[in-house]
Amino acid sequence: MSVLLVGISHRSAPVAVLEKVAVTEDDRPKLTDRMLTSQHVSEAMIVSTCNRVEIYAVVDAFHGGLAEVGDLLAKHSGLPLPELTRHAYVRYSEAAAEHLFAVASGLDSLVVGEQQVLSQIRAAYAAADAQQAAGRTLHELAQHALRVGKRVHSETGIDRAGASVVSVALDRARSVLGGVDGRAAVVIGAGAMGGLAVAHLARAGVGHITVVNRTLERAQRLATTAATMHGASASAADLSGLVPALADADIVITSTGAVGSVVTLADAHRALNAARVGHQMVICDLGLPRDVDPAVAGLPDVTVIDMETLQRDPAAGAAADDTTAARAIVAEELAKYLAGQRMAEVTPTVAALRQRAADVVEAELLRLESKLPDLADPEREEVARTVRRVVDKLLHAPTVRVKQLASTPGGDTYAEALRELFELKPGAAQAVAAPMEIAALGDLADDFTPGHPSEGQGHTA
Repeated sequence: MSVLLVGISHRSAPVAVLEKVAVTEDDRPKLTDRMLTSQHVSEAMIVSTCNRVEIYAVVDAFHGGLAEVGDLLAKHSGLPLPELTRHAYVRYSEAAAEHLFAVASGLDSLVVGEQQVLSQIRAAYAAADAQQAAGRTLHELAQHALRVGKRVHSETGIDRAGASVVSVALDRARSVLGGVDGRAAVVIGAGAMGGLAVAHLARAGVGHITVVNRTLERAQRLATTAATMHGASASAADLSGLVPALADADIVITSTGAVGSVVTLADAHRALNAARVGHQMVICDLGLPRDVDPAVAGLPDVTVIDMETLQRDPAAGAAADDTTAARAIVAEELAKYLAGQRMAEVTPTVAALRQRAADVVEAELLRLESKLPDLADPEREEVARTVRRVVDKLLHAPTVRVKQLASTPGGDTYAEALRELFELKPGAAQAVAAPMEIAALGDLADDFTPGHPSEGQGHTA
């Protein structure tokens, strides 16, 4: 069994495609259930952020798993499979692990080094675990990825480029408005991105923050957090209060995950009509799908900063030295992870070999019992101890060595050699599972281009 990744991100697709592929919290359990009913998928985890959707599936066959996951994404997005294929990337086995480690480190984020992706991976694993969709393979992969991300952020300065997309969007708004001190801000959405927006706005010194959310209670909670934890002047409103809030706003940051426009052209018209003469508004639309009707960008005195704009912002990059250091950590941790996986694969084979030896010893001691029934107990026990010692000594060196060799590239071949030499059946000792052969991937060159995990290249077949 190996891990298959099929993903679409800001690196591989335009915002219009990302909007269609976007997976909401309501979508996630349904899509996960559908994957688990597939013939070739045994575990599944969906990582969904504001600029990516990635499905990690443990599959028993590459082509079969790829076809099932691709078909699922096509049906979910409503995109024809050939259209989806042009924008998707595929990683398998080691490359899938390397990509997730790069994502967790912030190397593949729109704003290189952002830390929010770590909580998003943690949430993706928690959701999969709650559905019993994450077994041993995804558990180990996700937990190692989280450790890699934490290490990169603690040992490098990669997050100096900006803590999140919000920071870059706010910098753009600051340049348009000539500063944000004392300005009025509106945050639409009280989720994780809304909380991040409130924190950034408060630190930037805005005069007042209005949190608008479909559920007033959640808006009030975030407004209280803004006041108590960040010292900001804040209030809350539900969507019925959106237009009055917009009329007073200089900066609007929205990321709701809703399907359809939250800020319509009519809303923007009414807000501008109620605003003071010459009022200038910057709207940062960080939602996928978009929260703001694209026509709003054509209104006078309104500037819309969306995900496509941010993709072109040079501030989204990190310093070269920090990026290089982060990649070195990812490579080091990937080697550790793969060595651990190879060790785990050889352990059942070693256990089966020792069980085979124990069975042979017991059979020979029974034969000795029948041949020498009058042998005294002390002598019989000494013979048994001697035979077991001889077998243990003979097996010690090869079993220790095969574990050492298993941690090296191609180490699975040593376990296979043991199984062949000692005629160990795949099911021996309850778990002698031959590792998935991935050599067949060489036949897939015409199907996809693996690329580097942080380059978002490659496509499905």
